[in-house]
Amino acid sequence: MQNLEDLRIGAIRALISPQLLLEKLPASATAQEVVLQARSEITSLLHGQDNRLLCIVGPCSIHSHDQAMEYARLLYTEAKRLADDLIVLMRVYFEKPRTTVGWKGYINDPHLDGSFAINDGLELARQLLLDILNLGLPVGTEFLDLLSPQFFSDLVSWGAIGARTTESQSHRQLVSGLSCPVGFKNGTEGSIKVAVDALLAAQVSHAFIGMTKFGQSAIFETLANQDCHIILRGGKTPNYGADSVNAAASLLQKSGLRPQLMIDVSHANSDKQHQRQIEVVANVAQQISGGDSRIIGVMIESHLYEGRQELVPGQPLQHGVSITDPCISFPQTLPLLDLLAQAVRNRRAK
Repeated sequence: MQNLEDLRIGAIRALISPQLLLEKLPASATAQEVVLQARSEITSLLHGQDNRLLCIVGPCSIHSHDQAMEYARLLYTEAKRLADDLIVLMRVYFEKPRTTVGWKGYINDPHLDGSFAINDGLELARQLLLDILNLGLPVGTEFLDLLSPQFFSDLVSWGAIGARTTESQSHRQLVSGLSCPVGFKNGTEGSIKVAVDALLAAQVSHAFIGMTKFGQSAIFETLANQDCHIILRGGKTPNYGADSVNAAASLLQKSGLRPQLMIDVSHANSDKQHQRQIEVVANVAQQISGGDSRIIGVMIESHLYEGRQELVPGQPLQHGVSITDPCISFPQTLPLLDLLAQAVRNRRAK
């Protein structure tokens, strides 16, 4: 008999079960309260009962626990200061979708050396989330892998589905069963309809094959997720301006959905030029100040220091600088948060 499978598999290694990791690193009472409160506040915002602005702020990707915590402590102070006007979550992204190839993130390769110590990555990721939550700061992340949410989704207050996966049926089904609010980005080419279709799909129940927290295959039947929205992140052209917001809101209304959206000021909306995020935030803040209540949130890519750096074997990394997309610095981020908070106050006064 000839072997017909695993012909291109080099190795198969054991994966820790989610339940074992959750027992090793349980959520403290403080962490649970932070998660639940932020989820409740975001849900209230999405259903028109909270007029603040949701701000997902943080590094493009996490590659260092200590540097992430340094950033989290700074952001926590600002989140508390601006809590009357902004709901601030730290952007804590562990999985990076790649257009071709490249470093796939903290879970896939936590030691930055091609060793792909995924069990270590899952543990390090969960520990980081717990440490940030224990400060009192809620977190948001992107759900890319379909199995990894079982290891840490209990600690997430808001999730995103990226532009490359918004059209994926499996990710739409996943969202229909997640316990947190979720944003779907428009497609990489700029299609808003892809994200609208994703919302419609996530708002109904599904049945699909997945993995339980005990590491066993099972059939999951979801109850649907009514706490979802779209994220404008640009495409072939930016789509953060008033005309684009009007067009997206109109399409949502025609589809029977709430005309509300978040704007990602990075990625295609800033032409991948990190400093242009400042210009985009100013434009968005002006729309909010003018009374536009359809804009319910923003995403900002921000790190301790601005720019990006290459991950080169054997070469030391600069402290607090992104190794994926370029980010603005934390000092550059502070006036943007103040500007957005003032915009919310102006909107309330209308």
